[in-house]
Amino acid sequence: MPTAETTHKRSHSVSAIDDDRPFKVIIFHENSASVEYKTELPSSCQYDDSFHSTPIKHHRSFSGCLHLSFSSAKKFSKLPRPESLGDKRYDSFKTWTGEKSTSEDAEFTGEGDSFPAVKRYFDALQGPDLDTLRASEVLVLPKEKTWPFLLRFPISSFGMCLGVGSQAMLWKTLATSPSMKFMNISLKINLFLWLASVLLFSFVCLIYALKIIFYFEAVRREFYHPVRINFFFAPWIACLFLAIGLPPYIAKSIHELLWHALMAPILCLELKIYGMWMLGGERRLSKVANPCNHLAVVGNFVGALLGASMGLKEGPIFFFAVGVAHYIVLFVTLYQRLPTNETLPKELHPVFFLFIAAPSVAGTAWATITGEFSIGARIPYFIAMFLYASLAVRVNFFRGFRFSITWWAYTFPMAGSAIATIRYTAQVNNVNTRTLSLSLAIISSFTALFLFICTILHGFVFRDLFPNDIAIAIAISHKKSKEKRLHLVSSDMEACNLNAC
Repeated sequence: MPTAETTHKRSHSVSAIDDDRPFKVIIFHENSASVEYKTELPSSCQYDDSFHSTPIKHHRSFSGCLHLSFSSAKKFSKLPRPESLGDKRYDSFKTWTGEKSTSEDAEFTGEGDSFPAVKRYFDALQGPDLDTLRASEVLVLPKEKTWPFLLRFPISSFGMCLGVGSQAMLWKTLATSPSMKFMNISLKINLFLWLASVLLFSFVCLIYALKIIFYFEAVRREFYHPVRINFFFAPWIACLFLAIGLPPYIAKSIHELLWHALMAPILCLELKIYGMWMLGGERRLSKVANPCNHLAVVGNFVGALLGASMGLKEGPIFFFAVGVAHYIVLFVTLYQRLPTNETLPKELHPVFFLFIAAPSVAGTAWATITGEFSIGARIPYFIAMFLYASLAVRVNFFRGFRFSITWWAYTFPMAGSAIATIRYTAQVNNVNTRTLSLSLAIISSFTALFLFICTILHGFVFRDLFPNDIAIAIAISHKKSKEKRLHLVSSDMEACNLNAC
């Protein structure tokens, strides 16, 4: 046991434990004799047996309770608060952190667990799009701060590529369709829009590739999100749009291997998602049904359209058949509004236009496969037109909410319906059909232009286009909250110190 003479310069105190005696606290103050008293060992301050096996004189730091003097308490109060250390919480989403987390940090961030289970998404988030945090939950990232841009860049950003790419398809159809020759539209518009689509797609792909490289955990959480997983079809559908929208003098040189290369990842995603819809338990369709699920079906019809335009037969029919089967099931599920399906908030009303996308493209695809706009093509086309009209007459349904990236859901369904109408006009050519074709094309183009301008303004001027992505930042478990854990630890330390005194 050190003497008072050797430790009189210390301004703090230590606690020692003896196996056979009650808990003793020896306090050394500057220029004062030592004071000794006994107390019971607090239950929150238990020690391992290995600690007692070593003589106390060889220990300079103890894991027990420390009774701090006034001078050391002042120094401790100047240390950074836990909130200022919150930046380390981003490390759990980084691909390379450069350092290992402690066991406590791993418990909080979820390291050691791969990602939240699907049931955890439903428990922690609410709303039909599962992007609103429940009041009882705490995020693993600082909610009061603006996160790094890559963490705020969602997979749904590829919706912009779908919107611009569909415009290239639309203006190519306007320029090449015999029923629209009276407009004398130049193919230069199609070329300009196609180049713009390539630039936008490359830009979005580059940003999301950086997110995959630096924040792979965030990407993996998006992929296992019950609703967000549907947007992983969007990059491949955008590629199909670019292939279909190629200017005619370039499209002649496309090899059929391109079609196989683009449809292979779509097929892999469908095998996973359609299987979960049927056998996935918590991921069954009645549980995760959302208008965004149409993206998982649209890829079949767009792929069939591209394959048929390249002269392929069996492959396009296969994907068309698979798409029809699952679209019928999805359409009925969404139309029934099961108890598990919540009403969409106003901010997500634009995704209702995704109801139009699948039947519009399906009609065009079947017309391309058979070579004429027959009854098989007209049935889905008329369904799309009825859904379009039923949504268009409800103007107030699409008003009263601020701009977001979700608004791009208006664009490619509108373009798809305009393209289908133009193809229908080639079969039934009269004033009414030509007027309808021109009207839908103008509405689609002005909508895309308006959304493009709004996106530029909110992205670069107002800088509110990408808020914190709440959906990817839920804790692995409801109880894994760093703030609560720190509060409990500090409470135990205070109780320990009070009992020691």
